[in-house]
Amino acid sequence: MPRPDITLTTSSTSACPRVGYVTKMYPRFSETFIVNEVRGLERRGVEIEIFSLRAPVDTRFHAALADVAAPVRYVPRATRTADAWSALASAHERLDLRALPAATLADLLAADPEDAVQALWVATAAHDAGLTHLHAHFGSVATTVARLAAAVLGIGFTFTAHAKDIFHESVDPADLRVKLADARAVVTVSDHNLRYLHDTYGPDADAVVRVYNGLDLDEYARAAAPRLPGRVCAVGRLVEKKGFGDLLDALALLVADGRDVHLDLVGSGPQEADLRGRAAALGLLRDGAERVTFHGPLPQDRVRDVVARAAVFAAPCVLGADGNRDGLPTVLLEAMALGTPVVSTPVTGIPEAVRDGATGRLVPPGDVPALAAAVGALLDDEQDAARLADGARALIEAEFDVVGTSRRLLDVLESAAAPAAEGRAA
Repeated sequence: MPRPDITLTTSSTSACPRVGYVTKMYPRFSETFIVNEVRGLERRGVEIEIFSLRAPVDTRFHAALADVAAPVRYVPRATRTADAWSALASAHERLDLRALPAATLADLLAADPEDAVQALWVATAAHDAGLTHLHAHFGSVATTVARLAAAVLGIGFTFTAHAKDIFHESVDPADLRVKLADARAVVTVSDHNLRYLHDTYGPDADAVVRVYNGLDLDEYARAAAPRLPGRVCAVGRLVEKKGFGDLLDALALLVADGRDVHLDLVGSGPQEADLRGRAAALGLLRDGAERVTFHGPLPQDRVRDVVARAAVFAAPCVLGADGNRDGLPTVLLEAMALGTPVVSTPVTGIPEAVRDGATGRLVPPGDVPALAAAVGALLDDEQDAARLADGARALIEAEFDVVGTSRRLLDVLESAAAPAAEGRAA
């Protein structure tokens, strides 16, 4: 049952913007933060339609998707010249493209043809649905399309910048600068990101604000089940930035020290074969004495169970060779909410949640002995682990409850959408 303070009265919701959410791919198994965000806004009376630029490829989906009321529109991709002409004709019929400002027409002509066609499709569908604002997740292709579509309609757009879309070597700084400058507001998920964008892009980043990803704490109540002694867990895509190779090395050090430990590793990704090979080479997969379970991807309820039963949650994040890094992993927040003591690294926004000695333990990224020592110390000292878990839960309740984060995000969207009635969509 949703908490009563989430639901607004009819009079309060009448001024809410009608928002089109533009995503590269929806739903994605690893992007639960979008589902949490949409549900939080819908409870506040926001009408949302979701535009997905790519068809989903995941074979599993979280049960929480059933609570999302927003319809999903899968945006056609122009694979033939005829597709482009069809999108252009449909947009012209409804929107009278002859009235487009010269700058908007120039942007469309300069864009990648597929992006331009998808922008026209989104603009037409948003116009027909009476949407008053567009919001994109990640400052890459979804924001490219949202920016163009909003310009065609004469309405505002905003976007959420996470991590890969800010720090990865593939990011085009000039392109991101234009998006930051043109957006009515930009949300980012940590104070670290906020400082970086302000320091790097100066006045073009003046519209950036920080709104943390929120958790539904009705779903993430502190776990009461007994924890399994010696059980360590980690959750995430099996990619370099997660630092799971370091975690396997740390586990091997603990085993060599005579400890009875076991790692539950949840997730899939391109490094799976390498990580399995590494675990085998370290002697962690010997028959009858397996020290690691590779669970693959699991639905949210199963992930919660694994995390809730663990004695320690590890998120040994590192900076990838390509500049990729985690922003502030949602699963780390989930572990803290569930009361599982956490060990992580001071990468990007993580220290804003994991405050060393108060809400968890931080070790230098890539420092395997320090990681092993921190995990071992929490396994040994249940009293200290419980103290850190208490601090973590209190912080999550204060800063990361979706009740508060959705209120803050709605303030941003309402302010950004306010002038939309003067645009072409009116």
